[in-house]
Amino acid sequence: MSQPPDHPQHDQFLRLYAEHEVALHTFVRSLLPTRQEASEVMQEVIVALWQGFASAEEFRPWAFGVARNVARMHLRRRMRDRHVFDDELVNRLADVAVQQEPQFVSEREALESCLQKLPQSQKELVLAAYTKGTRMDDLATRRGQTPMSFYKLLHRIRQALLDCVERTLSQEETA
Repeated sequence: MSQPPDHPQHDQFLRLYAEHEVALHTFVRSLLPTRQEASEVMQEVIVALWQGFASAEEFRPWAFGVARNVARMHLRRRMRDRHVFDDELVNRLADVAVQQEPQFVSEREALESCLQKLPQSQKELVLAAYTKGTRMDDLATRRGQTPMSFYKLLHRIRQALLDCVERTLSQEETA
């Protein structure tokens, strides 16, 4: 089903995919043991979604079903590895992830909001600490801190973020 990039269906697919990309990636990540595998499987999911895309009707449930099937096929290919989940567990995890996805979206939005409320220096520290490939001891040294004092500071910031997220979510529930 190769289509030229300027085809209207291409634009429609890209719009729908972009709208659901984070949720799909979170869903796939919940089914696989590592982030690397989730990234690899997401490549396959995108190709499968594009190849099977016909219309915008019920895109989200269809896309999650495709993602589930691609993840299961990936796990079957790895079946010799003793750390691979069986189909029943993958299906249970997928069902739970689909049910919990709206909560994950709310939590992610609350976290983003709370991150924006942090003082700039704390926000930069959190973002640096969770950047892929960052070593905490190196970050502490660059900041002129011992690793222990850095971990304590990061813990206090994370606790403040957690408190903010919980307040935000409880306010949403009462609203």
